Amino acid sequence: MENSYNTKQGQLIAELLKSEKGRHFTADAIISDLASKGHKVGKATVYRHLEKLINAGQVRKYIVEEGTSACYEYIGDSHECKSHYHLKCSSCGELLHVRCDFLDEVSSHILGHHGFTVKPEKTVLYGICKNCREAENV
Repeated sequence: MENSYNTKQGQLIAELLKSEKGRHFTADAIISDLASKGHKVGKATVYRHLEKLINAGQVRKYIVEEGTSACYEYIGDSHECKSHYHLKCSSCGELLHVRCDFLDEVSSHILGHHGFTVKPEKTVLYGICKNCREAENV
């Protein structure tokens, strides 16, 4: 997060994302979190700085469903976010990162038998997370 982020607002956005590595933010959540700390940042500014961070390889953008807001995650210089699958809870909306040898085998099968390459970083499986499942059974 070098010179291109050294505006005060750019630094605030980058610091927020970095301080919560692994959390998925929407642009609105970034605006809300910064506002709760007394920093007013406009939506256009947030999107502009997110694009800079994406282009710099510091942030990953996820579009989980058409018609919903994109999520952004700080990944820094880590490349570990490029080869895993995602599980999305249809109840609470939580997005989980999953490394799974079985899903890798499924991807290999799909490539070998169907000639189709699955992109793990863009693959989302929908269901109900453990916490929501347990809450429903109470």
